[in-house]
Amino acid sequence: MDGLISVIGGAVVVVILRDVFHTLWHPTRHGGLSRLVMTTLWRLSSRAGPNRRAAGVAGPLGMALVVAMWALGVAVGWAVMYWPHMPEAFVFSSALEPTQHSRPVDALYISLVMLGTLGLGDIAPAEEWLRVVAPLEALVGLALLTATVSWVLGVFPALARRRTLALRICHLRRAALTDEQLDSDAGATALDALAADIARVTVDFAQYPESYYFHDGTGDTSLARSVGYAAELVERMRRAKHPGARIASSVLAAALDDLASVLDERFLRTGKGRQQILVVYARDHGAG
Repeated sequence: MDGLISVIGGAVVVVILRDVFHTLWHPTRHGGLSRLVMTTLWRLSSRAGPNRRAAGVAGPLGMALVVAMWALGVAVGWAVMYWPHMPEAFVFSSALEPTQHSRPVDALYISLVMLGTLGLGDIAPAEEWLRVVAPLEALVGLALLTATVSWVLGVFPALARRRTLALRICHLRRAALTDEQLDSDAGATALDALAADIARVTVDFAQYPESYYFHDGTGDTSLARSVGYAAELVERMRRAKHPGARIASSVLAAALDDLASVLDERFLRTGKGRQQILVVYARDHGAG
């Protein structure tokens, strides 16, 4: 029975580490614990009212909860592995009575000490297999800390690129360029640069899907609000006379198709065309 309990604890640790792996290094559209947390907070924030103020904290709060879930899950999993083998498999300091410090909370204490690499030393593993397993938890704790920092350093630059793209589209809209101005070398260059920026943001949505749950407000930095104008430019330049403008328009259309495809496959699940997907995206971010 003790062995079965330890196996259950190990299974909990594996589930958490699998979620860390798929969230940080192998993001998929099949969900996971972290994705469930982020999606739930996003849906709850969307019901907070028309001003969507709660949505502004959904992303940061979701990331904080995910990290807390990872740390607590690993700590509890290892504690479940330790607890059936207390006190006989551990060495206690002279100030502690082993029989009085062998409760689940003491196992959790040992696990947290190992995970945080505190090394207090008042309770230490004695059996050979535990002397191997316990340091592994310390290594996992260091890896989890590094992974969390890497996650933050990856997501926030992705947000900056998305908001920069939105602002760039707004600049084009405010410039009120005519079809004649767009149907030129300069227009082709502008459309081509816009397609490249959209492609980068598409990759960001695929690589850092958590970034979708960060609300950009309803101003000029909201991609959900401004991306429709990029689609409008494609329609305006569909019959451009300038070869470069016509090619750039086709590339921009392909970039928008890819963006809509990623948004629909990973977040929206509408199964519709590009125009409808972008409308649903705007509505989901309170910009529709």
